[in-house]
Amino acid sequence: MIGEFEKWRTTAQGSFRRTVRTPIERSIRAQSAPVTYGLIAVCCLLFAIGPGSGLNPGYGTGDALLAAQRAYFHRWGVVPADLFTGSPRATLTPATALFVHGSWVHLLGNMLFLYVFGAMTEERLGHLEFALFYLGCGYLALLGYAAANAGSQQTLVGASGAISAILGAFLYLFPGARVTSLLPFLFFLPLRFPAWLTLPFWATLQWLAAGRATAGPGVAYLAHVVGFGLGFGYAWVRYRRTTRVRPAPATATEGENQP
Repeated sequence: MIGEFEKWRTTAQGSFRRTVRTPIERSIRAQSAPVTYGLIAVCCLLFAIGPGSGLNPGYGTGDALLAAQRAYFHRWGVVPADLFTGSPRATLTPATALFVHGSWVHLLGNMLFLYVFGAMTEERLGHLEFALFYLGCGYLALLGYAAANAGSQQTLVGASGAISAILGAFLYLFPGARVTSLLPFLFFLPLRFPAWLTLPFWATLQWLAAGRATAGPGVAYLAHVVGFGLGFGYAWVRYRRTTRVRPAPATATEGENQP
């Protein structure tokens, strides 16, 4: 079943090619990743009703909306300077921050990565283990960033630490799966590369960016690096004595152009 799922998933989400889907594949698509799809739904719902989306008139407009956004992020996000003060509320913020996003771009970017890589990882780990993996690695990723910036008053929100952990686990579990990449220096042409090439390249970029990051507002690249390492390490410890699954080649429909 896992092999059949990977055949559909790596084709349907890794390219725009059509495949012949069996009833098993359709069943997997609809039922195999309730945690992944549930996380996406919860994050989108919370963002839509929160002040960050600008859709809820109850938060006002203009300066009132900006003040509401700052208060909202400060309450539910991670403030490194407050995290290690011993406050029980502050110790929960690395978990609550996973469900808070600062803008539409922030939300949609994270949810796209979660959608593409989350279902296959959930299928392999199992639903409960995947949920605990997501929350645990996400918490530790934000905690790692906060520890490295303990004096910062900047608020940290977003699921990218947890999603980076999924990427790390995906790299170990499915190194041969093909991932579509958009490269700026190639005019954003969609090109397909194996995960063992694409994801380490992405992680290296995050590491380099983390080394140049400042304490001011911006992307928490270090949380990405920590999350990626945690995810890969977890998958290695959990599955190092088992056989990793390699995706089977997709079945082409009649008339499909071959490269």
